[in-house]
Amino acid sequence: MTILFDSPIFGPVHSRRLGVSLGVNLMPADGKICSFDCIYCECGLNGDHHTKSRRPTREEVREGLAAVLHERHEKGEPLDVITFAGNGEPTGHPDFPGIIDDTIAVRDRYFPSAKVSVLSNATMLHKPDVFEALKKVDNNIQKLDTIDMAYIMKVDRPCSPSYDVKKVIEQLKNYNGKVIIQTIFMRGGDVDNTGEEYVAPWIEAIKEIAPEQVMIYTIDRETPTKGLKKAEPEVLDKICERLIKLNIPCTASY
Repeated sequence: MTILFDSPIFGPVHSRRLGVSLGVNLMPADGKICSFDCIYCECGLNGDHHTKSRRPTREEVREGLAAVLHERHEKGEPLDVITFAGNGEPTGHPDFPGIIDDTIAVRDRYFPSAKVSVLSNATMLHKPDVFEALKKVDNNIQKLDTIDMAYIMKVDRPCSPSYDVKKVIEQLKNYNGKVIIQTIFMRGGDVDNTGEEYVAPWIEAIKEIAPEQVMIYTIDRETPTKGLKKAEPEVLDKICERLIKLNIPCTASY
C-alpha cells in the first residue's frame, strides 16, 4: 500500500534508525514531488501521484512545527528527532535553507536535545545554499545506493538527465566527514546490488567520503514495483562488518 504523508508535520513515527521521530514533509500532502523515481519508494512512483496542491510555505512549516513541539513539551511527551522526509526530496523546497534555520530555532526552544535529521537523495548538493544548510543539521543523511550508473538508472531513476554519481561522491566528500550515508540493499528479478561487483566499488566510495556513519537497510514495506525482495540479515551484517573493520561506523536495519 502506498504511503503519503501529511503536510507539513506528521507523526511521530518510530523510526528503525532514528527513534521517536516527528516528520516534516515539505511536499504537498496529496501527491509526490521528487528528483528520483525509485522503484522501491513507499510513497509510490512519481507518475502515479501527481499533486493538485502547493508545497507548504516556510511560515506554515515554522508555525506547524512550533505548535506540535509546544504541545508535546507541555504534555511531557518524548522526542528524539525531527526528520525531514515525506512525499519527495525535502531539499527541493525553494525555502529549504530558511526552513532549516527556523527548525533549529524552534527545536532549541522546546526540545534542545532532539536531533534535526534530513533524509536526502543527494541530488541538490550542487546548490550552495542547500549544501550549507545541511551542514547545520545533526544528521545529514544522504543516499548512495550504488556507484553503478546502470543500476541507478534502473532503480533510483533520477529525473535529471545530467545526474552523475561521480559528481555526487565529490560533493559528499566536501562535507569532510559531517555526513551519514544511507544505502538500501535488495534483490528481485534483475535488481540486486548485494553482489561483490556492486558492494566492493561502493565500499571504495565510502572510504573516499569518510562519513561519520553508514546506515544500510532493506525493504520494509510494500513497494510500487512488484517482485522486489529483502536482502537477508546475514548479507547486511557482512557488509556492515567490512565497514566496521575499516573504522567506519555502520548499522544495519532489517
